[in-house]
Amino acid sequence: MTDWLAPFQFPFMQNAFWAAMLIAPAAAMLSCFLVLRGWALMGDAASHATVPGVVLAWLLGWPYAVGGFLAAMACTVAVGFISGNSRVKADTVMGVVFSGMFAAGVVLHVAIGSDLHLDHVLFGNMLGIERSELWTSGLIALAVTALLLVKWRDWLLASFDPVQARASGLRTGWLHYGMLAILSAVIVAMLSSIGLILAVGLLIAPGATAFLLVRRFQDMLAAAWVICLSAMAAGVYLSFRLDSAPAPTIVLILTAMFLAALVRRQLLNRRAQSQKGSSGRSLSSASART
Repeated sequence: MTDWLAPFQFPFMQNAFWAAMLIAPAAAMLSCFLVLRGWALMGDAASHATVPGVVLAWLLGWPYAVGGFLAAMACTVAVGFISGNSRVKADTVMGVVFSGMFAAGVVLHVAIGSDLHLDHVLFGNMLGIERSELWTSGLIALAVTALLLVKWRDWLLASFDPVQARASGLRTGWLHYGMLAILSAVIVAMLSSIGLILAVGLLIAPGATAFLLVRRFQDMLAAAWVICLSAMAAGVYLSFRLDSAPAPTIVLILTAMFLAALVRRQLLNRRAQSQKGSSGRSLSSASART
């Protein structure tokens, strides 16, 4: 029994578990909206575009969270402006903008010769997260979770039927940019733990898996929450046992969960089609006898 509880005896593992538990609810709930709105590439773009903001924050002596948030917001606003004022489609604009900003961040990092550990920014450093970083991530994640719990119906209506949302008196423009701000905030919350490259896994996989398991959006939110919490807790624990990095282990578990849900959905669909075909043949034979 003591051997199974060994990971909880180390302070760095305790911090990693706390980071996982605090970040999971915000990432899970946000992933449901990103999946329904088709914003998977937007999450990828915003996470990669954070790099130049982090490097500039280091150069100016600002907190990394401030620079990362401003860079992510600049990316999402630029994508919306260019796609709305040109013939180029939004996904193409995202690819150009986020790859350009990511490249600018890498070049700037090399040019100024900073001692910033770029690999920690890209791939996370959950086992080395400090108390100050834990507090920052936790406060951001809790604020996002509270906001989504209060306003999820407004964002859901704006996502499915913007015209009805405007007719109901909702400010769809504020809701649109508010969702972009929440996306940027959650990416910043995962900056020091999950990393920018793997953050998109937490922003998409929980919602995508829950989408395959349930039919109502309320149930989707709850299912994504459970999926993300269990995957993050299991990933941190298994990383200690396997001597692997926590963030990739978490993303691998989320991927396995998604594949399992996909197989389950395919089997249910085939069973339903088989039962439908059997009932149709039964009706045909009964009609023939009469």
